[in-house]
Amino acid sequence: MATQKVQLMATCLVDAVAPEVGKATVRVLELARCEVGYPEGQTCCGQPAFNVGFVDEAREMARYTLDLFDETEGTIVIPSGSCAAMVIEHYPEILEGTDYEDKAKRVAGRTRELSQFLVHDRGATGFDAVCDGCTITVHRSCHGLRNLGVRGEVDELVRSIAGAEVVPLEGAEECCGFGGLFSVEMPDVSAAIMRQKLDNVEDSGANILVGGDISCLLHLEGGLRRRNSKVAVRHFVEMIGGDDGA
Repeated sequence: MATQKVQLMATCLVDAVAPEVGKATVRVLELARCEVGYPEGQTCCGQPAFNVGFVDEAREMARYTLDLFDETEGTIVIPSGSCAAMVIEHYPEILEGTDYEDKAKRVAGRTRELSQFLVHDRGATGFDAVCDGCTITVHRSCHGLRNLGVRGEVDELVRSIAGAEVVPLEGAEECCGFGGLFSVEMPDVSAAIMRQKLDNVEDSGANILVGGDISCLLHLEGGLRRRNSKVAVRHFVEMIGGDDGA
């Protein structure tokens, strides 16, 4: 497999809350024979503003991000379905008819969600990871699933982990209840959706819940902690990178 140049868009949540996911992403990309670049000065992609109707503010953040990444070479890889969907689908939409339209289309065309990139672009599904006694179940986040078609890629990646069993999750493709500011503006509805998801997680018999979007995982991890649950929560990339990632 030839080496491929990529640029990591880490996302603001990974940078601020879960840097271990960013480190694991670099490690796994390097195992997949990628030369990883990291453009300095990255900030929010604008998705939170866009989701609540602040489109002008989202455009401003999009223009900044486009200026930063358009100067780079290689595939732009994002360990988040929601942020990847923002760049791939919504940047061209909100910048249509502006002097950034071509740049938005150009960057969108170079951008890939991490699990899709690993499975489909690199054909890399085995990383010699070991997790003896691990029983894993997979939550499929809404933006990755519905906007980008991320469905079985994470499952395929974690099935390659030696010693681990992957078990089905009832309602795996149903929302976790986070939805960005939805969980703040409608906390009762958000909590009810999360309770059903957590019931399904615990009923699955898994001791590790994995997914591909850190925002959903943080939401679910908080709910599990409040239940005093023994189920651990991990981004899939932390699990597949060998001894350091499992």
